[in-house]
Amino acid sequence: MYKKALEFEKVTFSYEESKGAILESLNFDIKEGEFVSIVGASGSGKSTLFRLITGLEIEQTGRILINGQQHHSRLGHVGYMPQEDLLLPWRTILDNAALPLELKGVAKGKAYTQVKELLSEFGLEGYEHRFPANLSGGMKQRVSFLRSVLSGSNVLLLDEPFSALDAITRLSMQEWLLEQWQKRKQTILFITHDVQEALFLSDRIFIFDKQPLKEFQQVKVPLERPRSLQDIDRPEIVKLKHQLMEELRMKVDA
Repeated sequence: MYKKALEFEKVTFSYEESKGAILESLNFDIKEGEFVSIVGASGSGKSTLFRLITGLEIEQTGRILINGQQHHSRLGHVGYMPQEDLLLPWRTILDNAALPLELKGVAKGKAYTQVKELLSEFGLEGYEHRFPANLSGGMKQRVSFLRSVLSGSNVLLLDEPFSALDAITRLSMQEWLLEQWQKRKQTILFITHDVQEALFLSDRIFIFDKQPLKEFQQVKVPLERPRSLQDIDRPEIVKLKHQLMEELRMKVDA
């Protein structure tokens, strides 16, 4: 029996009851150390799901469990990496990365030590005293991911973190993210609109449909680990990619 990092048990949520539910009696779980991507049209509930997991929204009914526990407030119990890096422009890279530790009350000197121990691993050594304006898009996202890792949670939510990057940088960051995930074995829930990105990164893909979200299609990615970008060109993966893209197109057109 595998250990569950995240569980939704009959979760229902709506922003306004008069407009109907976004999620309705939704059940699913993600096991510890798993990489799961969510794809789906805009408005299908992806961002709402993340807001519920982080505790920015509260479910009307049901339970959300993180590492088997239900928390009165989930804020701080998961790491979150948004689409935009949200680095504070007036703080150095060192200060930006140390922010989650500071918010937990860690002394500044100790927080700096923890950050510095990871700078080389994240490709940021020598840049700690620079400001965000002096970094490339890829490096900013590395800082953002470092910040989410320093949250201390084994559950990380990544909301389209590479969508604003150019194609080459995006591929490089995908490979880098996989290396970090394989090394740390944290549980990652990843939102993307890119089916190929989902196939390359994930163990499973959740395909969200129209609201209310009661259940959804799940696809197990038929690739072993470790994997490389060349694996995406395998005939069975290309076939699966086109199949998923067609299904998503049909759902949008329906």
